[in-house]
Amino acid sequence: MSNDLPELDRIDTAILAALSENGRISMTDLAQRVGLTKTPVQARVKRLENAGVIQGYRAVLSPIRMGLAHVAFVEVRLSDTRESALQAFNRAARAAPEVEECHMIAGGFDYLLKVRTRDIADYRRVMAERISTMPHVASTSTYVAMEAVKETGL
Repeated sequence: MSNDLPELDRIDTAILAALSENGRISMTDLAQRVGLTKTPVQARVKRLENAGVIQGYRAVLSPIRMGLAHVAFVEVRLSDTRESALQAFNRAARAAPEVEECHMIAGGFDYLLKVRTRDIADYRRVMAERISTMPHVASTSTYVAMEAVKETGL
């Protein structure tokens, strides 16, 4: 994969929009949708995959239907922000299945976590047993989401 950003024309953009709506669309249907034949569409998709624009294909799951309706956002402040401490925290966050997202933040705290659990009691357990015990955690603040207004990728 190249570090150069690929140039995306309107056809590439249409392909990406269609695939983000339905990653299982057939190449024939995709070609029809973007106004090309199957072979050039396949070549474009392959180019977008090789360039890292398309990183993969996956099933979009419903966390609520899986019993994971409780969402909390957690501000995390670390006691140490040297590179080794950041890497240790990153490894711990990646290993925690309840941490759906983890972002390093430039601001009044160090990380913002999106944590998904069954309910508040499950969240309390995850906070006590997982998040608070992650390397170099000095303090946390939790914000419970009441409703997901928009929750999609690109």
